[in-house]
Amino acid sequence: MTQLFLFAAGLIALTAGAELLVRGASRLALSFGLSPLVVGLTIVAFGTSAPEIAVAIKAAWAGQSDLTIGNVVGSNICNILLILGLGALVAPLSVVGQVVRQEVPVMIAASALVVGLALNGAIGRLEGALLFALLVIYLIFIVRQSRRASRAEQADYGDAPPQARWDRHWSVQLALVAGGLILLVTGAEWLVQAAVFFARWLGVDDLVIGLTVVAIGTSLPEIATSVLAAWRGERDLAVGNAVGSNIFNLLGCLGLGAMFSPDGLPIAAAALDFDLWVMLAVAVACLPIFLARKRIARWEGVVFLAYYAAYVVYLVLDASGSGMLKTFNVAMLGFAIPLSLLTLVVLTLRQRRASRG
Repeated sequence: MTQLFLFAAGLIALTAGAELLVRGASRLALSFGLSPLVVGLTIVAFGTSAPEIAVAIKAAWAGQSDLTIGNVVGSNICNILLILGLGALVAPLSVVGQVVRQEVPVMIAASALVVGLALNGAIGRLEGALLFALLVIYLIFIVRQSRRASRAEQADYGDAPPQARWDRHWSVQLALVAGGLILLVTGAEWLVQAAVFFARWLGVDDLVIGLTVVAIGTSLPEIATSVLAAWRGERDLAVGNAVGSNIFNLLGCLGLGAMFSPDGLPIAAAALDFDLWVMLAVAVACLPIFLARKRIARWEGVVFLAYYAAYVVYLVLDASGSGMLKTFNVAMLGFAIPLSLLTLVVLTLRQRRASRG
């Protein structure tokens, strides 16, 4: 009962901490005259990825490398399939041109780099430093790009929300940032402790727990942001939030996790044989969908959710050693995946013909 309370309290603390951090950091950045583009792609993206970063560092320092890998990989799969699926169910999601031209290719490249680094069975401390350095370079590029961007391009990311009177002063904004960080660190510690306990009690390894429960829990800020953005009509923000968060997860979470781990991050064979490749496949699949349609329709949101459900079912069947796993694989590879791909191609071609007509 105590561990269940810690787990719930950890999720609440992570969500509340991310909200305080995003609010305080966004207000603080705007107070110093940073553009909405920089705020949206750096501070807000970092804030929604902060739970993953906190869990990754805490788990890596404690020697729970499987939880670190599972959290990042599971969060990235969750961000695309679950979060964009839920957002598209609320309202069809539009995709901003810059996200297709720049952020999605960066996400794909970062995913491929992580898979390549993991092929030898571990991500070392120097490799972690490389990932984090690439994140810093990416952020510098975004800042410099925003200075050259026109007002019309910056308007794609929306204007900054008006500041309320109570958080207008920089001292209050600093207090919000500090409070958010404290909640994030505390929530991460509670969540990792409870997750490890549940993994041992249920006989399920840390990797599966990290890929599912912890990944969804630490993705709650992205879920809330994307669903609310779609509900309020800011549909491009939902896509940008998910893609930007994935970049931070890959370069920031794994980079810092490997740097803080005493011996780097060993990669479990299960993750190397399956989960990392699923993460890469999901990232690559985004590009043709976004390029062809410039939007995510409701039916595509249903497909995203169905694939995420299938992925979770596979993890559960594989972890439990169920005899139904072989039948499930045959059904997915022989029927569900080919049918969904064929449907996507047919509907995309039909939409192109209609637009030309």
